[in-house]
Amino acid sequence: MAGVSSESLAAAQARLEPVLADADLSLAEDLFSILGLLDSNAGLRRAVTDPARDGKGRAALVSRLVAGRVSATAEGVAADLAAARWRSARDIGDALETLAATVAVAVAERHGGAEGLSALEEELFAFTEIVGSSHDLQRALDEPQAGSDAKAALALKLVPRAGEAARLLIRQAVSAPRGLKPAELVNQFIELVAARQQRWIAHVSVTRPLTEDQVNRLQAGLNNAYGRTLTVNVSVDPDLIGGIRVAVGDEVLDATMVSRLNELRRKVAG
Repeated sequence: MAGVSSESLAAAQARLEPVLADADLSLAEDLFSILGLLDSNAGLRRAVTDPARDGKGRAALVSRLVAGRVSATAEGVAADLAAARWRSARDIGDALETLAATVAVAVAERHGGAEGLSALEEELFAFTEIVGSSHDLQRALDEPQAGSDAKAALALKLVPRAGEAARLLIRQAVSAPRGLKPAELVNQFIELVAARQQRWIAHVSVTRPLTEDQVNRLQAGLNNAYGRTLTVNVSVDPDLIGGIRVAVGDEVLDATMVSRLNELRRKVAG
């Protein structure tokens, strides 16, 4: 996904983030069901991505189709996607799949924090390892004549101790791989887990080594600022000249002198 589609997905992910605080797996299930509706109807996909049609009209079309069948939150997410611009009809489905999986990942995070994310990653990875080690399993999960329920039942038997979020994502991957091998789609879900885990890691760059007391105070300050217990990785970068740089997920806090000098240069040049 690139260009305008990538921008639309990023905007949708930003709008979804506040929803995740109270979301449960039913929202992910609803979004996956809307994805199934889009994937089953090429005409509908073209209609909801047609640039000649007004964005509000595209959103209204989706709302009419799913109202009463899914939650109001899921309806709103899908309608927002329809109102956005997409480079291809395929891209809106990819975005919906990403958002649905993100909800499942966030639910695992809310219930277990960093440990919940690690457990989800391990469960998904275990599935890919088992499938990857058996050609018979790969053929069974790829068999076009086999029903999706049968494939899902087989897949879930491979990871009997998996949590609900992992089971949902695995079931989706084998039931609707959307042109991929099921294990390939699960690997994409693992990438979403890894990206989410970065929210629990603070990458700190400093000009010189910190004392144990300084690291402890930094740890306490970051934990307080972000409202969760972060893993702090400290590295020394003499090129910073002075100050400190902290990156947590996509957020960067830069108090280095280099940053200040660059800002000054931009102001002088502007």
